[in-house]
Amino acid sequence: MKTNLNRRFFLPFLLLFGLIASIAQAQDATVAKKNVYTTSGGELIFSWSNTKSGGNDATSITRFSPFFNLQNQLHMDRSDYFGFFTGLNIRNVGFIWDDPNNVNTRYKMRTYTLGLPLAIKVGNMTGVCFFAGYELELPFNYKEKKFVNEDKVSKSSDWFSSKTPGLYQSVFVGIQTPFGSQLKFKYYMTNFVNKSYAANDGAGNTIYPYQNLDANVFYISLSVQILKGTHLSYK
Repeated sequence: MKTNLNRRFFLPFLLLFGLIASIAQAQDATVAKKNVYTTSGGELIFSWSNTKSGGNDATSITRFSPFFNLQNQLHMDRSDYFGFFTGLNIRNVGFIWDDPNNVNTRYKMRTYTLGLPLAIKVGNMTGVCFFAGYELELPFNYKEKKFVNEDKVSKSSDWFSSKTPGLYQSVFVGIQTPFGSQLKFKYYMTNFVNKSYAANDGAGNTIYPYQNLDANVFYISLSVQILKGTHLSYK
């Protein structure tokens, strides 16, 4: 477990947060009353990964994570056809892969993350619109399982683990409907694991279990914004 996180990991996170706060404060009272609102809901995620282990392509298995995914979005519509949103999300994201270097060996890896997105929207703000953006995510719980011949042989779970990077960076695009649902594609530019992570092999030797593992997760998700402001119905 990490005892403290490197400051450089928090710098872009804090800068983005500051930018969002400045934008929100810049809204005048009339615009804020009419065009700034929040939405809340869940997210159903189907994820895969571009994975190489030791330079060899690994097979990625579809991973479905219906929970625990919460999206809280702050929307700021500057006109009927243009706006943007930010928010604060908790997300269960990961991938499943078969090791190309070890027969019948499968890994399941996932993290819970705290995400801070910033996106623009173009289209009908009360109808169908398209959005695209960037998100920083802070991984706070990492879990890994190893299976050999379909039998689980090891399992680990860590809070603020050194096995993952301090922050993930990702980009996304999607479409939003008048009923509050969003269909989204997202790609993580950051490697899922920390290739510099050092461990002890039990014999006093230092090993780097992830140094040859390259994995960029991507997913398709469907989210439904159940709440708009404090109302159960979505206009």
